[in-house]
Amino acid sequence: MRPETEEHVAELVREARGPLAIVGGGTRGIGRPAGERLETAGLTGIRLYEPGALTLVAGAGTALAEVEATLAREGQRLPFEVPDLRGLLGREGSSTLGGVVAANASGPRRIQAGACRDSLIGVRFVDGTGTVIRNGGRVMKNVTGYDLVKLMAGSHGTLGVLTEVAFKLLPVPEAETTLALAGLSAGQAVAAMSVALGSPFEVSGAAHWPGRGTFLRIEGFAASVEYRAGRLSALLSDFAAVERVESPWPAIRDVMPFHGRDGDVWRLSVKPSDAPGLAARIGGELLFDWGGGLIWALVEPGTDLRARIAPFAGHATRLRGSDTRIPAFQPEPPPLAAIAAGLRAKFDPRGLFNPGLMA
Repeated sequence: MRPETEEHVAELVREARGPLAIVGGGTRGIGRPAGERLETAGLTGIRLYEPGALTLVAGAGTALAEVEATLAREGQRLPFEVPDLRGLLGREGSSTLGGVVAANASGPRRIQAGACRDSLIGVRFVDGTGTVIRNGGRVMKNVTGYDLVKLMAGSHGTLGVLTEVAFKLLPVPEAETTLALAGLSAGQAVAAMSVALGSPFEVSGAAHWPGRGTFLRIEGFAASVEYRAGRLSALLSDFAAVERVESPWPAIRDVMPFHGRDGDVWRLSVKPSDAPGLAARIGGELLFDWGGGLIWALVEPGTDLRARIAPFAGHATRLRGSDTRIPAFQPEPPPLAAIAAGLRAKFDPRGLFNPGLMA
């Protein structure tokens, strides 16, 4: 099913007699939800774009590429640097704006600009009774229903079918430069990134790519970038020699080191200070982002990484792997699981949407 209007989505939900697998562009979904496929990619179109107000509203099925091209013509962008995971997951197709929200997809700039949910200011969606719900607004100052807007980001289609989303935007900076330090261990890299992120020099990317280097990005007005890069280089000189390099950020954003490689791929969100110790227990090949707060791991097929590194503070999500006995999402502690079940019961009382995906 591929409805082209919000009203048709609501009708299909009301008439559903069994589970529905909610799909956007099919480029970044985790797991294989059961049910009849309901695609939102027909809900297309930029409904409102006000460059002066840094605001965009679009149908949930609007192609991300179309949105990014429209914004680029006005010198603007989505703040959170959306990753393209098609190469990592072996997918094809076109990523949709609603799919980005459903996955809370956020790239290296998250450490400065926040995640997708932090730029999301409004949503429309159809709940499990077929009711259309609107929450939030079209301008940054409208915070009506703030919690519900944030709740839909990262819900992976388990609470409702997104039909429209609204974002605040940012201008594209005038200049960008990347500093690189070579030869650092995981512990040294996290220490260097922590120093950089704790400095006043407004670092917008901090990643460690073992074997390639530790990278720090600075963006802004050209004169400011030059000044801050020089000061940050001096600050980090005790760790290693600092040089300026071509941008590695698209490769880091899209986890390109693991493309076309055999093995399972896991994403761990942890305290940066815990990253070096966890790296030693994970094994496999690693990529560190968000100053060490995000670890990408490529491990042997069938590896239950949670069991290997338990106990640890944080959560681990398996994005790619064939052993269905291993849950894709981190099992929640009983109190949180009870809250999540209550939310699903409220918004999807018949259990239609992607059942079991995040349970």
